[in-house]
Amino acid sequence: MSAETKLWQRYQQHLCICDDIGLTLDISRMDFDDGFFAKMEPRLQKAYKDMKDLEAGAIANPDEQRMVGHYWLRAPKLAPKPELTKEIEQTLARIKSFTADIHQGKIKPEKAPKFTELLSIGIGGSALGPEFVHDALGDVKTDKLKVHFFDNTDPDGMKRVLDGLEGKLDQTLCVVISKSGGTPETHNGMMVAADAYKKAGLNFGKHAVAVTGVGSKMDQAAEKGGWLARFPMWDWIGGRTSETSAVGLLPAALQGIDIDQMLAGAAACDVVTRGTDTKKNPAALLAAAWYWGTGGLGKKDMVVLPYKDRLLLLSRYLQQLVMESLGKSQDLDGKPVEQGIAVYGNKGSTDQHAYVQQLRDGVNNFYAVFIQCLEAGGHPVEVEPGVQPGDYLLGLMIGTRKALHDKNRESILISVPRPDAYAIGVLIALFERAVGFYGNLVNINAYHQPGVEAGKKAAAAVLELQHKLFAKLGEGGAKTAEQWAAAIGEPDAAETLYHILEYLTTNKRGVVRKSGRAPAEAQYAKG
Repeated sequence: MSAETKLWQRYQQHLCICDDIGLTLDISRMDFDDGFFAKMEPRLQKAYKDMKDLEAGAIANPDEQRMVGHYWLRAPKLAPKPELTKEIEQTLARIKSFTADIHQGKIKPEKAPKFTELLSIGIGGSALGPEFVHDALGDVKTDKLKVHFFDNTDPDGMKRVLDGLEGKLDQTLCVVISKSGGTPETHNGMMVAADAYKKAGLNFGKHAVAVTGVGSKMDQAAEKGGWLARFPMWDWIGGRTSETSAVGLLPAALQGIDIDQMLAGAAACDVVTRGTDTKKNPAALLAAAWYWGTGGLGKKDMVVLPYKDRLLLLSRYLQQLVMESLGKSQDLDGKPVEQGIAVYGNKGSTDQHAYVQQLRDGVNNFYAVFIQCLEAGGHPVEVEPGVQPGDYLLGLMIGTRKALHDKNRESILISVPRPDAYAIGVLIALFERAVGFYGNLVNINAYHQPGVEAGKKAAAAVLELQHKLFAKLGEGGAKTAEQWAAAIGEPDAAETLYHILEYLTTNKRGVVRKSGRAPAEAQYAKG
């Protein structure tokens, strides 16, 4: 039997066809042996049970005493309490009503007849999901509002966005997304936006909408400032799994995307991936394939290669979903593990001319996840007799996958009919549940993020040093970073202070470098 015939038989054996949701999953190019799934089955059955308990309202974050309920967002009646069902249904109805009023001009900006632009301000899951959906499903011919994003605290980046809104700020609706209302990057973006509205002679509150926790700082500010609307973020929804909540649905609906179809796709995928027959459960198969590919220890990276321009931002979205969920230093028993899967990617066939060379011929430290959309779309122009551009795209995808396999590089192929709202919902739900299953297989908590909180605390400590420096700057003459560290009572913070002093000097923020340039010699003073 030829190698090609063996591969064809293996393909048929391990292909998961889910006609109900228009999805197929091929894991045949992962080189697991015939006994792999038999060995994994007890773990997978435990994962199904634990997932069922999770959806029933079990506490998933013992350290925070929180449930995890993003699956209820597309099936509210599954929520463990009737009041949660009611909140989810009412919020969705309010999103649709508010959006209709914006589109019809019933809710108007302060000095313009209608909103035409949308500025979405968020960070992490409050940006990556909305950005992915916006880019995947946007259509310049049918979009109701043109969407812009603040997704960082980079002042130059925010200026570029505002420059693009010059002359249109009076027609711009601003959605600010932060569960706590105190996330520094989002707060900073909100302050920059509010200042821009003020300079344009506009009342920010008459253009602003909050998506935040009930009673949060932002919720209180929005109420006090008379913002147009407030939508809830619940503590049982993590940012990276919030795309089917108001976080993702409100910007998408305002843009003009069919959120009912996106929710329908996610809900249908949830139904399929609740099944306990592993061969028919694409999320379980995907998680098991990841387990094989990484040895259950994160030994290899995941390279996401969508062969569709509309899915360009999928890899960025999955970076957070996968890495924030699975990157953990301890398992559920408190043992040190340093788990995780590194994710990166771009799109095909761009990658034919970028890093596929290394994937095929360089270090074998990855497995690839190809994403295919069967419908070519666009204009069916013949670029040569009998050949259209999409034919090349298919050929490049199949050829690249074969080229990788020929060099013992493993891969997975996920196919959907087209990148419409339903399929995007399917993909979101598929990867959300695969992440949950994989976390269970490696015995870690996929639903908290202590490393992110540690980073926030570290940033706050740097800002505290800056405050102490400003308080002492007027006392005495020029000092080195080490001398300033001693002066503010933080002798171990010399390097951090050097970075702060250089930053303040460059930005003319009340500090000048008097002499020297090397870190140990440079002297800084108030100026």
